[in-house]
Amino acid sequence: MLKSKSFFARIIFSSLLLANVACASSVESSLPPPADTPRFRVETVAANLEVVWSIVFAPDGRMFFTERPGRVRVIENGKLRAAAFFTVPDVEPSGESGLMGMTLHPQFAANHFIYLAYAYREDGDQRVRVARYRETGETLSDAKTIIEGIPAARYHSGTRLKFGPDAKLYITTGDATKQSQAQKLDNLGGKTLRLNDDGTVPADNPFVNQSGARPEIWTFGHRNAQGMDFQPETGLMFQTEHGPSIIDGVSLFKRTGGDEVNAVEKGKNYGWAKISHQTRREGMETPIIEYSPAVAPSSGMFYRGALFPQFKGNFFFGALKGEAIIRLVLEGRRVVSQERLVEKTYGRIREIAESSDGSIYFSTSNRDGRGDPAREDDRILRIVPTGDDKTKTQTK
Repeated sequence: MLKSKSFFARIIFSSLLLANVACASSVESSLPPPADTPRFRVETVAANLEVVWSIVFAPDGRMFFTERPGRVRVIENGKLRAAAFFTVPDVEPSGESGLMGMTLHPQFAANHFIYLAYAYREDGDQRVRVARYRETGETLSDAKTIIEGIPAARYHSGTRLKFGPDAKLYITTGDATKQSQAQKLDNLGGKTLRLNDDGTVPADNPFVNQSGARPEIWTFGHRNAQGMDFQPETGLMFQTEHGPSIIDGVSLFKRTGGDEVNAVEKGKNYGWAKISHQTRREGMETPIIEYSPAVAPSSGMFYRGALFPQFKGNFFFGALKGEAIIRLVLEGRRVVSQERLVEKTYGRIREIAESSDGSIYFSTSNRDGRGDPAREDDRILRIVPTGDDKTKTQTK
């Protein structure tokens, strides 16, 4: 009798699993393409780089970017400085880690503060540190630790940095391949963190007064969010997050796919490792859209410029496995259409960023050990209009 019950339980579980996969795969495929894609061309800005992880633009027009081995580099007046602007001395660049996120202080023009997130070694373990530096025009100096000891590993180490409309610093962290960390409020792994610009904890964080909880936590239940931006009209945070892979072991989540875009709100639980794909559970958030098969989302950006009026308010992210830039057209938090740009043209795409003139910059990640590098990889490229906005074009 027990064997019979076990058999039927497996049948029911398998049926639910298949139903969930069918539901999940239909979420993306049922969306229509946008009706208004402008024509554009793609230009190479810099070549022969190494895993460009983050790109930011200073008010004076300079572009700062990070390379995974620990280098901060600068493009000014359209030219790449030959030497690294700064090299993080204690970076641990193994696996998917190394030098990752970067952001500028909202008052950068006055204080020249720049923030870096990078992996380092501590007592034989890998951790992530976020540090603040002062940009001098020639290098970075005056290092100040904002937060450290964040769990890290060769895989799933986060780490995206962004200042929100409230002038607070938001930090995504990965589960560091230990699924259970994401649900534990006494652990910084698998979270979104929120800090003041000097590393202190805001008094209105959701878990400040909860015993046993880390006060830095803003949201929890994340696997590995690597994209983050704030919707211009609403101020709502959107994140991209990598879904389950074979590294997560034998479980409901052994199947791959389930990459997510989430609307992320104060104190909420985004489910990992209790739910994924389009599964639902009370008290946990289901993504606004998910991708099966996986596309490996690695960034996230709302377009705010005027150079491409058709893109205004759209959400874009780079896809590593998907080898594309994915564009989402939203009504509030609801995705109404989407398309893939430059698909299968430049290989693995990681970062995406908007410059002050409205051009869209993106980076390849073909030298990260999982790609097929072209002769000039890795590259930073730029999307600009052709002058004819009727239909799209993609040039290499």
